[in-house]
Amino acid sequence: WKHGGIVGVLGYGGGVIGRYCDRADLFPNVAHFHTLRVNQPASKFYSTEQLRQICDIWERRGSGLTNMHGSTGDLVLLGTTTDELEPIFYELTHDVKMDLGGSGSNMRTPSCCLGKARCEWSCLDTQAITYNITQTYQDELH
Repeated sequence: WKHGGIVGVLGYGGGVIGRYCDRADLFPNVAHFHTLRVNQPASKFYSTEQLRQICDIWERRGSGLTNMHGSTGDLVLLGTTTDELEPIFYELTHDVKMDLGGSGSNMRTPSCCLGKARCEWSCLDTQAITYNITQTYQDELH
């Protein structure tokens, strides 16, 4: 595999992990097998509607393989081709209202515990803090 930042979506320097097979002549189905990191919601609370939308997009435009959650904390979508990156990005941001995550040199995708959602002794609203950090510094991920 060739691994690195030679593919992406317009305006983003991260969120897509480029993968190319050195022997595309022998393995044409995995000539490119790019991975996308999707920024998870605070405390990883997904609605079933969001999960269905993500899975539908990935079945249609990718391999259908997912990783809940990768080393960056993001929801990881494994295996798509270069020509599908922009359409996937558009659908994720416009239809599902989710952004790409990342592990840039400045910041990784913020993550938090369940906080007040499940802990009666919580002193902080970790979800609100994570949301605000994400909204303020999202560009630093990319």
